[in-house]
Amino acid sequence: MSSPSPPPVLLFGYEASTFTIKIRHCLRLKQIPYTFIPVPSMLPRPLFTKTFGLTYRKIPVLAIGRDIYCDTSLITEALEHFFPESEGYGTLYPRATDGRDHRGLVRGWASYWTDRALFRVTTGLIPAAVWRTHFGVDRANLIGHPLDPDKLEAKLPENLARLDTQLSILEPQFTDLGEGWIFSTPSPSSADISLFYQLQWGRDIAKGRLIGNLTAGGTSDTAADGADAVFNAERYPGLWSWYERLERFMERLPGVERKNAEWEGVLKGLQESPALGRKSLLLPTPRNGHVELDEKCGLREGAVVSIAPDDTGRSSPTIGKIVALSPEEVVITPVELKDGPPQVTVRIHFPRVGFTIRPYKADTEAVAKL
Repeated sequence: MSSPSPPPVLLFGYEASTFTIKIRHCLRLKQIPYTFIPVPSMLPRPLFTKTFGLTYRKIPVLAIGRDIYCDTSLITEALEHFFPESEGYGTLYPRATDGRDHRGLVRGWASYWTDRALFRVTTGLIPAAVWRTHFGVDRANLIGHPLDPDKLEAKLPENLARLDTQLSILEPQFTDLGEGWIFSTPSPSSADISLFYQLQWGRDIAKGRLIGNLTAGGTSDTAADGADAVFNAERYPGLWSWYERLERFMERLPGVERKNAEWEGVLKGLQESPALGRKSLLLPTPRNGHVELDEKCGLREGAVVSIAPDDTGRSSPTIGKIVALSPEEVVITPVELKDGPPQVTVRIHFPRVGFTIRPYKADTEAVAKL
């Protein structure tokens, strides 16, 4: 008897999204076939609200069948779990050449440095023309305060200097790397991808590439010098050599992305896809949830909660009923929105790191629709 086909993997994002680029690299490194579904760089995104009842506004979002994963920190873990090396896929966490497992360190490297501290530096390289479009208004709403394009333009040299500081900190890590990879792994890991995508996107965005897509046509791509003055082979030879090697490595991998899929067919495939079983509902963790602590926070199976990032996008929480909870993950079924029930019955997964999860005091009618 043949084994069932794996559920469809869908990546929702847009071309200029730095975190979409990250997950594209992860999918290619692991050699997981997937379909790319483009969504707007700005709100509204009716595809999310109508299809899944999802009000979360950050990108990307990944669907594995009818299970929806939000935030790249959780998406990478889901990809590694459901598409393991033992089944012929690549791995994001190869052991170091001395046999040590640096997975926890690699996850922290991404979550607390490249995806946050370094990302704040690279976003500071976005040309001022971007902030003078409607994209600037949209991102001001995301951040929670107005953005002044003139002030942001004046800060470009300062932000380029901050990138130079980050590269200076990194360079010793790469000086004696030779043909190896970060954390002494025999093949690229999530650590390599996490640094590579930020530098790749930062170089492109500083030059004015991708800004047409970023602003939905609000401005046009340019060909400025960008970050070339600080990130080059002469100034940081070790880092530059690693960057070019990884670029070549990724280019040699077979492509796994399917584009231009007809949405109605994709939607039908989602609706017919079996949900992940209860056993597979939560990603594995070293320990089960701390029930007593979660109870004190009002978090228990069946509780209605509000989930939002703890940095930006807090004004667009996702409301739903807890289906499962672990020390690292929360899974909910979303509340029915005013437009009616979603087209696909889904479970939505969020990481607990970087997110605020609180009991939701909804009116009786809203809760009754769950």
